[in-house]
Amino acid sequence: MECVFCNIVQGKNPAALEWEDEKVIAIRDANPQAPIHLLIIPKEHFPSIGDVPSDTLLAMLETVKALAAQEVFSNGYRIVINKGPDGGQTVHHAHVHLLGGRPFGWPPG
Repeated sequence: MECVFCNIVQGKNPAALEWEDEKVIAIRDANPQAPIHLLIIPKEHFPSIGDVPSDTLLAMLETVKALAAQEVFSNGYRIVINKGPDGGQTVHHAHVHLLGGRPFGWPPG
């Protein structure tokens, strides 16, 4: 089964990169749930966040921090990581959602 995020990392599927370094890329979500919705994706395939090694996880979170500093998040932002079917994971390649640009409620689900 092909992985949509692996295809983006490999340049097989088009996506406008917002960030790229040796470990991760960041793109705008194709189906945004907020005015700003970025996906931070490791370049190496890991099925879920529980499979991501610590150094790559740190790179993902450092990218969140850097992107949040670049975007206009006047009153904050939300970071979401879904794991497994009950957690709402639909793409089985670990990734972090960075959302902002509107107020969010709680609980989220």
